[in-house]
Amino acid sequence: MGSDRLIAAADSLPPGEPSGPRIGEGSSAGPLRGMTLAEMRSWLERLGEPPYRARQLYEGIYRRAVRSMEEMTNLPLALRRRLAAESRLGGVALLRAQGPPSGTRKLLFGLADGRLIEGVLMRDEGKGRTSLCVSSQVGCAVGCTFCLTGYGGFQRHCSADEIVDQVLTVRRELLGPDESLHGVVFMGMGEPMLNLGAVIPALRLLSDPDGVGLSPRRMTVSTAGIVPGIEAFGRAGTGANLAVSLNATTDAVRDALMPLNRRWPIGELIEACRRLPLKPRQRITIEYVLLRGVNDSPEDARRLVRLLRPLRCKVNLIMFNPHELLDYGPVPEATLDGFCRTLAEARYTVSVRWSKGREIEAACGQLAAHYFEPRAAPVS
Repeated sequence: MGSDRLIAAADSLPPGEPSGPRIGEGSSAGPLRGMTLAEMRSWLERLGEPPYRARQLYEGIYRRAVRSMEEMTNLPLALRRRLAAESRLGGVALLRAQGPPSGTRKLLFGLADGRLIEGVLMRDEGKGRTSLCVSSQVGCAVGCTFCLTGYGGFQRHCSADEIVDQVLTVRRELLGPDESLHGVVFMGMGEPMLNLGAVIPALRLLSDPDGVGLSPRRMTVSTAGIVPGIEAFGRAGTGANLAVSLNATTDAVRDALMPLNRRWPIGELIEACRRLPLKPRQRITIEYVLLRGVNDSPEDARRLVRLLRPLRCKVNLIMFNPHELLDYGPVPEATLDGFCRTLAEARYTVSVRWSKGREIEAACGQLAAHYFEPRAAPVS
């Protein structure tokens, strides 16, 4: 599917719940790791099982992150065998974790059809926080010119179970006994707003206190600026945070950096953000990748201040991570300091993301396993 068709599809998102099939509908079970408790209960009832079995199965899949029905020892052996024969858990397989065990790690996941996605496990030792960056698509069709992920194009959407299982796999296989995930960010491969049919159910499963149990306030979905997707995301009311990758203060520059700006220019994007329903104290994060000689001038900083006045937001300045395939360079530290100072003087909360994992190509804009890695063997 080409980028034009993907972006056109965003225009047709319905006014209610985002589009996409509900996991578990129809005659087949679908991947169990993508089912809600209600869907699991309905499916088990069709198998003649009592409703309480659904909660046992649900907790095993989402709280304990079981990898097979053999681990569901709270279920009768006969039922375990039947579930193993008539269903599949779904999800991903962790193929590689690159980087020091106690630091930032670049993760390679294999999907059941042999395709590959990447994620990043980030540890902030100073604050004692561990976060996970997950992918929502295999590749990306948006084609931002400063990002490697779009270099190999778009292959397909990730399903809800594949998104959720990135979190469950990391919890099970990579976190220490006293370590927990502080946050999950949808900032890996892909444009989440073009896959809301899977992203919204995944957010609900991840935030269910009876399941994975992550706080919605600790989850952030990032977009390059798909306006219909932002609107549908707001209507869904998941409680998750929104981050918008802006990266320019004029349409001419943003057209060159991010081709989707020709469809949804800056003014339309800012207005969609202004209308987004926010909870008290909740703010949108405006992400701005600084590119030397492109979007880093003092006038850019002043224009950014004016652009953001209608919004309840904070600004995250991102240092560009260079690659031989990308024709941009990082800004000098003095330029960064001046840009920060202009925003701070206008009373914006400003943070600078010195992306971790550059040495293993795990930093912002460097995830592209679908292009650089050979196709994986299918996993169960």
